Amino acid sequence: TNLVEPSNADFPSGDPRMYQLDVTLRRGQNLAARDRGGTSDPYVKFKLGGKEVFRSKTIHKNLNPVWEEKACILIDNPREPLYIKVFDYDFGLQDDFIGSAFLDLTSLELNRQTDVTLSLKDSHYPDHDLGSILLSVLLTPREEQREVVISNILIRVITLVIVLWSGNLWHRVYSPSSCVLMTLFCVSSNQNHETFQTQSLRLSDLHRKSQLWRGIVSITLIEGRELKAMDANGLSDPYVKFRLGHQKYKSKIMPKTLNPQWREQFDFHLYEERGGIIDITVWDKDAGKRDDFIGRCQVDLSNLSKEHTHKLEMPLEEGEGCLVLLVTLTASAAVTISDLSLNSLEDQKEREEILKRYSLMAMFHNMKDVGFLQVKVIRAEALMAADVTGKDSFSKSDPFCVVELNNDRLLTHTVYKNLNPEWNKVFTFNIKDIHSVLEVTVYDEDRDRSADFLGKVAIPLLSIQNGEQKAYVLKNKQLTGPTKGVIYLEIDVIFNAVKASIRTLMPKEQKYIEEENRLSKQLLVRNFIRTKRCIMVLINAAYYISSCFDWDSPPRSLAAFLLFLFVVWNFELYMIPLALLLLLAWNYFLIISGKDNRQHDTVVEDMLEDEEEEDDRDDKDSEKKGFMNRLYAIQEVCVSVQNILDEVASFGERIKNTFNWTVPFLSCLAIVALFVFTIILYFIPLRYIVLVWGINKFTKKLRNPYAIDNNELLDFLSRVPSDVQLMQYHELKQDPSHSPSKRKKTNPG
Repeated sequence: TNLVEPSNADFPSGDPRMYQLDVTLRRGQNLAARDRGGTSDPYVKFKLGGKEVFRSKTIHKNLNPVWEEKACILIDNPREPLYIKVFDYDFGLQDDFIGSAFLDLTSLELNRQTDVTLSLKDSHYPDHDLGSILLSVLLTPREEQREVVISNILIRVITLVIVLWSGNLWHRVYSPSSCVLMTLFCVSSNQNHETFQTQSLRLSDLHRKSQLWRGIVSITLIEGRELKAMDANGLSDPYVKFRLGHQKYKSKIMPKTLNPQWREQFDFHLYEERGGIIDITVWDKDAGKRDDFIGRCQVDLSNLSKEHTHKLEMPLEEGEGCLVLLVTLTASAAVTISDLSLNSLEDQKEREEILKRYSLMAMFHNMKDVGFLQVKVIRAEALMAADVTGKDSFSKSDPFCVVELNNDRLLTHTVYKNLNPEWNKVFTFNIKDIHSVLEVTVYDEDRDRSADFLGKVAIPLLSIQNGEQKAYVLKNKQLTGPTKGVIYLEIDVIFNAVKASIRTLMPKEQKYIEEENRLSKQLLVRNFIRTKRCIMVLINAAYYISSCFDWDSPPRSLAAFLLFLFVVWNFELYMIPLALLLLLAWNYFLIISGKDNRQHDTVVEDMLEDEEEEDDRDDKDSEKKGFMNRLYAIQEVCVSVQNILDEVASFGERIKNTFNWTVPFLSCLAIVALFVFTIILYFIPLRYIVLVWGINKFTKKLRNPYAIDNNELLDFLSRVPSDVQLMQYHELKQDPSHSPSKRKKTNPG
């Protein structure tokens, strides 16, 4: 319900103008309680055209929250209402719906600040009083848009005049009627241009190269001091949540401490020139019930100078203690979107600058900038039809493409009502880790609900062949099998091998947005089988050694006995990395000689298909809160067991895949490291090596008090793909006879 006067503003249906809606979310009044304690943790979403354009912060345990948050929204169709939805935040569970309302923009008077009160409603409970939301809104026309329209009309008039003049036709068509026709032609063509431009508002101006964000905010969470005790034992299990706009990060949990040491580093993108505000909340982890709120604080980036590291000690509001952070604002990475005619690598001067930036001469300059990635998203063919319209059930889709590299996420424009869209866009990224995976996902845009998934491909950067246009068969959400359609990409990767090698031994960047782990019977069985297979390798090796002791095969036992005497009598510590080095060399010899012993893991593939079918069933029931939510504690324990099995199995598979030359770059790096270790252990006594190692460990915190702890060997293994990841990254072959369709387990073969 809008408590505003009817407007005298006129919005013609063919109006090409853009409007700007400035909304101030003031407060809520008498909101419905959704938690057991008779309260709620409300937050608000604004949606326009089925897309979320704003999300407020969460106000905890309050039915009369005060937000005072501002949002600036561009409007291309003022006849489309702004939907306001209010939810109750539930950690670990599906958020509860409180109510919704809509704001009729045509009821607003232009250039006038208006206070609006919206009563919340729920279609399932139309008679319930769910509270209200208070807003202040200001709708203004974008005057610069009008100037662009006029300038475009003038350009088209001049262009047409030149064409007519060059054809020596001016004297034949110069009449009042011809002038009217010329004007109509220009206005009509300009409206078509504006319509196409509106479809591409998610990008920058067409036919221009655009910078997507203005800087990088590098944050290091050091420690917490004297936090509030939330558990009965006088301690807490604290973790921290960060939010900058829509970007989020969650730290690891530090059990049973009031002075946690995190030492975690991550980056946010900075989209506003004046900075922004980072919301920080501290929580106590509680198994089986809602996590306890410890405190909050905010970092105003507009008060921090750029290109300088700031040490901040932030006292917690609504709680006790403080957090210690390191915050650095740096210039933007080269992440851009442009048309095919403006890609960087085809400009010879720009290409030479990029090659120079990542040459061996610049190996020690800006160690975080490992390489350059350019992705050309050209077109897709034979996509799945997601929309059924018309009397004859005419099926189409409105596809757009999302390109992701770690936490960098860019979008193309939407091509409406087309199963064979052409985007012809060029995306460029800075590479921080050469072992990252490029993910390209195609969605169908829906104005009334969230976008529908059409297909996805995952491409490891080290598997890319530069400058080759390839057709990639789209896969399902789990990347375990094909779905309908192919996408044509052309990708180029330029990187510094020395920087990439050093970066391999550093902690891997974590994604801000990851799906919550949930209990899955098939996933639990799969991880158990994978762990069992790794353990069986050790058991089989023990049986093999035992058979040598039992002389089941005299020649084999004799050879093993002689080898045992030789190794024990002549053993030196350097022989350990030397043996691993010989194993890598032997497997490489088998591969190049055509005797590859690496087998396609059909067992993992079948288990992944079973998991996909279970996910499909879970998606249908995701809106029903049933047994799993009521037994949250049991679920959390089972998920933990499931994840531990996955980590153990992945660890064994990564070691195997290192020696199997699954990723040649990493295997070559292992050879170099093992060779160096062999030489060091051969020439330097062990006591000196242990002495240097101990001195380094004891003085590390003295030399760098805020150093982030890491294990180089584990960081190296984290870049090696497990068997499941190999299955997901495996490139499917396109079937020339027909478009690929989703393969079910019941299909023959």
